[in-house]
Amino acid sequence: MPTFFASDFHLGTDARHTSAERERRIVAWLDRCAAEDADAIYLVGDLFEFWFEWRRAVPRGHVRFLGKLAELTDRGIPVYVFTGNHDMWMRDYLERETGVVLYREPVVHTIYGKKVLIGHGDGLGPGDHGYKRLKKLINAGWAKWLYARLHPNLAMQLALFISGKSRDSQPAEEKFLGPDQEWLIAYSERKLAENPRLAYCIFGHRHLPIDYTLSNGTSRYINLGEWLQAYSYLRMEPASAELLSFDVAAPARRRPHTSLNPGP
Repeated sequence: MPTFFASDFHLGTDARHTSAERERRIVAWLDRCAAEDADAIYLVGDLFEFWFEWRRAVPRGHVRFLGKLAELTDRGIPVYVFTGNHDMWMRDYLERETGVVLYREPVVHTIYGKKVLIGHGDGLGPGDHGYKRLKKLINAGWAKWLYARLHPNLAMQLALFISGKSRDSQPAEEKFLGPDQEWLIAYSERKLAENPRLAYCIFGHRHLPIDYTLSNGTSRYINLGEWLQAYSYLRMEPASAELLSFDVAAPARRRPHTSLNPGP
């Protein structure tokens, strides 16, 4: 009974495929997870390009994805959802309507007897101080209250415009920067020092599939990649954890990723 992890679907924006086409692929992947008798499914942030919950409204669309989440939880498959930097304003809609368990901060779960640290990854580790200040600001209660005063049509248009501009201004994320410049590796090393029993540190956000052995020689930092281009995910079993790439018409295949061991 494997456990599956994926992140960064960014539903609501087009990329290699349209958002609607990508949604169907995500649903097909979730069906495959269920067909393999998934022990649990972890969706580790940025499921949507933008998400906000008004008192009586939520963003339009994504009904196939949301319906599939409800179907999985109704079948008794635990689904854990983490907020990301694009959908940090989730409240309780997904929990109430689809039965998922929602997390807003990294957590440590015991999976197959091993300690696993899981989180989206935004604002963690050294650096990125501007974003950390911005995150604290937009997570303030008064900021959410003010934004909720906007009509949903205007609010969604504004958010998607800002999100697109932000994505266009970011440098390419296709290259591994090395352990000294990969902030989530630094964060994982710090958490490993605090809890030497951690076997895995699993994050999204980076948009690059990475499997990196940490300094103790056994624990692994794994970044899940994304579904805008790569369709990458992690399949974990008691004795293994492997990054794969999903193809609707083919069995799972190994996903090319950065796989490094630390130097002496």
